[in-house]
Amino acid sequence: MNDIRHDDAAGGTKISLITGASRGIGRALALTLARQGGTVVVNYKKNAELAEKTVADVEEAGGRGVAVQADVETTEGVTALFDEVGRRYGRLDHFVSNAAASVFKNILDLGQHHLDRSYAMNLRPFVLGAQQAVKLMDDGGRIVALSSYGSVRAYPTYAALGGMKAAIEAWVRYMAVEFAPYGINVNAVNGGLIDSDSLAYFYGIEGMPDMRGVLDRIPPGGPARCRRWPTPSPSCWVRAPATSRARPWSSTGA
Repeated sequence: MNDIRHDDAAGGTKISLITGASRGIGRALALTLARQGGTVVVNYKKNAELAEKTVADVEEAGGRGVAVQADVETTEGVTALFDEVGRRYGRLDHFVSNAAASVFKNILDLGQHHLDRSYAMNLRPFVLGAQQAVKLMDDGGRIVALSSYGSVRAYPTYAALGGMKAAIEAWVRYMAVEFAPYGINVNAVNGGLIDSDSLAYFYGIEGMPDMRGVLDRIPPGGPARCRRWPTPSPSCWVRAPATSRARPWSSTGA
């Protein structure tokens, strides 16, 4: 990659890093920030073609973008990702921890390797990423973690991921207090059920209840309680925590 500094690459716009931004909610967030004229770092793990398509769409929407490959399941991947952001731009305004993955099994069927990977794929990248992000936010910034309705409700086979999401929300509260003196807001966002590949995969697991029955139990209205959207549109919950001068404390949206 070329050694591009932030004056040339970002043009003074807000710089946002979104993990797992090549598809689904991460992609929708990238396009939202692009429409605000921002520069978006599209992190991806494997699918370079999909990531480059997202970058092209970001630029078509009025923003600037770059795809950066990094496996945030590893500590080396997290470090390399933020090193690249620092090398390219010298700063960061928004860090969105969106990438997530999990096994869906009953608790009695979970092995140690399932627990280790759930931690490595969900909680650890957020904490290590936030540490790196703060170093690049000399003029304040915004850190946002994507949570889920499984952080506060129990659903079959969701314990491994739901437990990690609940832990993320706890870390958000601590970070919000500790990072506030640096002018950094930390929030977790629980968007409810968003129509994405991940949602389709989860509700396709044998033994899962019909999604329509779950939808009927989710009250409509409010940023934290959006019903399922036709597409992963973040319009009801992304703008304030990701881009505005909100209050310097946390709101988990749970």
